[in-house]
Order: sequence, then structure tokens, then C-alpha cells
Amino acid sequence: VQDPGNAGTILRSAAAAGVRQIVCGNDSVDIWSPKVLRAGMGAHFLLSIFSRVELSAWMETYQHQIWATALGGRNIGLYEMDLSRPCAWVFGNEGSGVSETVKEKADACVKIPMLGQTESLNVAMAATVCLFEQMRQRIHAQAV
Repeated sequence: VQDPGNAGTILRSAAAAGVRQIVCGNDSVDIWSPKVLRAGMGAHFLLSIFSRVELSAWMETYQHQIWATALGGRNIGLYEMDLSRPCAWVFGNEGSGVSETVKEKADACVKIPMLGQTESLNVAMAATVCLFEQMRQRIHAQAV
């Protein structure tokens, strides 16, 4: 993620959805820059943040499922997924999306169903939709 406003919004949404850890790739915006801090509205204090991480190496060591929000060969609709178990999300760069290397290492690419004529969502909005669907499923699983 390159835009500080998007990065801060993602952090804020992640904290609101119960996410505990954030891993930022080498090419991401400086997660501690003043603009990201302002957009995050205090979310930095609620999260364990790891910045400047080589994502492909990190993905190889992560022991749970990894979902990439991108169109790819193994697309799954967001509302068809079981998000009640631990997992990681990869949200791509605003201009070029998720890299091919990361898409290949992800368990699947996730598609957010849309009824309108829009091709895609802003990365911060896509992250928010995914994280709150995950939260909704986890709340439902705890209630059952």
C-alpha cells in the first residue's frame, strides 16, 4: 500500500475488526509517517506492527491460510469462504495490486462480489469489507 491515507484506514479497520498483527512489505508506505498516524487515529497503539518485511519469505513461514485480494486463477468469492479460523490477508498496491509472486504463494485469491458496474474497490475499502466479513463470521462461530 503506497497511500498514507489508505494505510492508516486499513490499520484503523483492522483494529476495529479485532486484528492483532499487521505485516507491511518492503514496498509499503512508511507505516509510522505522520499522515499514516493521523489516518490511523490511534490504531497503531492497538496493533503489533511489523514493517519492511520481505513478504514472500514471511509467507513461506506462516502456518495458516493466506488470502490475497486479487483476481487470479484460484478465485474464491468472499462470502463463500470460511473465515472463522486463523488466517492472513494480503492487500495489494493501489496501482499494480498484489504481485504475481505473492499471488502464487497465497492459498487462493479472494474476489469481493459486486453488483454495480465498478471494476474494483479502493484498497482500504476492500480491506475493510474483508476484515469485517471475517469478524462477522468469527462472532457467529462464537455464538453457536
